[in-house]
Amino acid sequence: MAVPITPIRLGDVVRLKKPHPCGTNEWEVTKLGMDIGLRCTGCDRKVRLERYEFDRRFRGFIRRGEA
Repeated sequence: MAVPITPIRLGDVVRLKKPHPCGTNEWEVTKLGMDIGLRCTGCDRKVRLERYEFDRRFRGFIRRGEA
């Protein structure tokens, strides 16, 4: 089954499949490319996910970044 590519922008706040251990489920997009840089809005932890893994875990937008 193919996973659709989600069009995202820097500054978007997204919801992923599982919450972070700190309890929040909101991530801000900080880097785009082969891997996606994310910052937890609860504890400021930074992680990177491969594009495929991000698209698989993506559940929706909370807030869109600047165009």
